[in-house]
Amino acid sequence: MRAVLLDAYGQIEDEPLLVTERDDPEPGTGQVLVKVAACGVCRSNLHMVEGHWAGVPSIFPIIPGHEVVGTVEALGEGVTGFDVGDRVGVQPIWSTCGRCEYCLSGREQLCQSKEITGETVDGGYAEYMLATAGHTHPLPDELDFADAAPLFCPGITAYGSVAKASLSPTKSVAVFGVGGVGHVVLQLAALYGGDVIAVSRGAAHLELARELGASRTVDASREDPGETLAKSGGVDAAIVFAPSDAVVAQAVQATKPGGIIILGVHATIGQVQFAEEKVVVGSILGSRQQMREVLQLAAASKLRAVCEPYPLAEANQALMRLKRGEIKARAVLVT
Repeated sequence: MRAVLLDAYGQIEDEPLLVTERDDPEPGTGQVLVKVAACGVCRSNLHMVEGHWAGVPSIFPIIPGHEVVGTVEALGEGVTGFDVGDRVGVQPIWSTCGRCEYCLSGREQLCQSKEITGETVDGGYAEYMLATAGHTHPLPDELDFADAAPLFCPGITAYGSVAKASLSPTKSVAVFGVGGVGHVVLQLAALYGGDVIAVSRGAAHLELARELGASRTVDASREDPGETLAKSGGVDAAIVFAPSDAVVAQAVQATKPGGIIILGVHATIGQVQFAEEKVVVGSILGSRQQMREVLQLAAASKLRAVCEPYPLAEANQALMRLKRGEIKARAVLVT
């Protein structure tokens, strides 16, 4: 099979990802072999390639990619519930232990023994990929492969963050960062019927935000969104998917006393006034049940990912454009 391989850290400008040939993998017990149709390109892929996160990936060489869709090519021993030819998807959580307090309480994304697609095991930047059957999801027929791939990372990540915001038709939320995840957050937040404010830089992202249901927009390149939103009374919730300490500080300032700030990025929180009783919560992915709900919403045309397709061989170029801020929402590699 053709595969995109990372065998050492490198700046994406130096094209460290190599297109090569590897043996087709064979499914073991409890596994399925997926013929990959599309794989989303995540900013965390860029962080991994360039060595920004210590210990990630956990092995070299590795095939990146963790938002994967395709068809079942073969079944390993003991697999039930799937047939060859079924349309499926796999998210970043490749497997969990199923026994710890997090797995048993519906918070499996916190399992300390989990395997991560494309970080601890080979991922979807390839023509074939192994997946754990218990963490493989049937893909509704209504969804196109390329459009569906980002649902398995931005989709579930956005859903998990919005679920923590406790939104309602009478509450307001500001979404900081209208990118790969943020543009999905906007759509999910709008389903609650409240005031949804998009905060971003650049006309293209703000135009996209309005297309996807934002009731207001704030151009962070022209004004300080923290000051602007605080002066207008503040918001009940702020959801941050812009990796910047300064943006997090703006989100804290923009949030009303007693409100909640949800972080989906690495950042330093800075000063928070205890007397205002603001809550800061981290958010990573979501459960398998939440993943099912994301797919149900997308199949009902209540949610969509905005995608730019690239051939598998252009993985370096797609990540380069992502680094330069030239991707409107989400890049997707197609095989």
